[in-house]
Amino acid sequence: MSAAIQETVQPAPVRPSESKRFVERILRVRELALLVVLAVLIVGTELDDHRFLSQQGIKDLLLNAAILVIVATGEATVVITRNVDLSVGSTLGIAAFAAGDYLSGGGNPLVAVLISVLLGAALGLVNGTLVSFGRVPSLVVTLGTLYIIRGVDSIWIGSRSIVASNLPHNFVQVGHGGPFILPYLAIIGVVVLVLVGLFLRSYRSGRELYAIGSSPEAARLAGVATRKRITAAYLFCGALAGLGGALYLARFGNVDSGTGGSYELTVVSAVVVGGVAFTGGSGSVYGAALGAVLLTTINSVLPGLGVNSSWEQAIDGFLLLAAIAVDRLVAVRVANVLRRRNVRHG
Repeated sequence: MSAAIQETVQPAPVRPSESKRFVERILRVRELALLVVLAVLIVGTELDDHRFLSQQGIKDLLLNAAILVIVATGEATVVITRNVDLSVGSTLGIAAFAAGDYLSGGGNPLVAVLISVLLGAALGLVNGTLVSFGRVPSLVVTLGTLYIIRGVDSIWIGSRSIVASNLPHNFVQVGHGGPFILPYLAIIGVVVLVLVGLFLRSYRSGRELYAIGSSPEAARLAGVATRKRITAAYLFCGALAGLGGALYLARFGNVDSGTGGSYELTVVSAVVVGGVAFTGGSGSVYGAALGAVLLTTINSVLPGLGVNSSWEQAIDGFLLLAAIAVDRLVAVRVANVLRRRNVRHG
């Protein structure tokens, strides 16, 4: 009888949902910290240069961040599965030229965007198939396709280039116009971000991407179609990189064989700085978007501070390393806290 009473008074073991909520609180703190840093950076720059938050200054900042937000959103879905896509910059470049080449012949802008998205999706499908079904490490696959796509792009383009005068006026207007200080590109970026965020949070197939990133083998044993989900994540990432290419063309009106070069470093930095763990299974596309806006703001502030633009990549790389170090420290801290909780609750 006493043994039965002892069993009833023992505290219940920690539920998996409690551990999940604890990790989510850590991630929200990380995203809140990013928001605070971004606010401090913007306010400090405005105090030094009152033109920074002018109507045109805000519009330029949103325009510069919109494309990076879209591509980083796609990259985040791949990183969540404990993989990476290093070919997004090359995909963006070749998709931008494909759209420009079509439009130069008098094509329809909507069809041009569709061509970019489908081309990006096809390249993403190749990456996903090699990673998931070929069982080749994602770093090796996407590094290889990065150079392959860039090589094909250079051969196809040669010495040619697309300029704004070759493009329809209404297409170029999308890259610059918008109601008041809100550009069309920013509206598109927010729509993509919200839709992807809802999908990852509210739909089973989206939540399964987190399960794969947390433990691929456990997800497989639980009945998750890991290969199909990873392939779909790469396809989606490629599609958004293709969309980014079309929007890049509309924004800058100039595409050549060098378009998208080194862009993958900025994208991966934005994702990791935004709190999406490189080890997979945690983070959100909203954090990735915050990381994208933060990097864009830093790169916009540097010229005003007299810093050479060649430092941009160095700073992006430093922030990437710092974010990975923070992720590692947070992961160790979370593991220790959960271990102590489990021991305390038996």
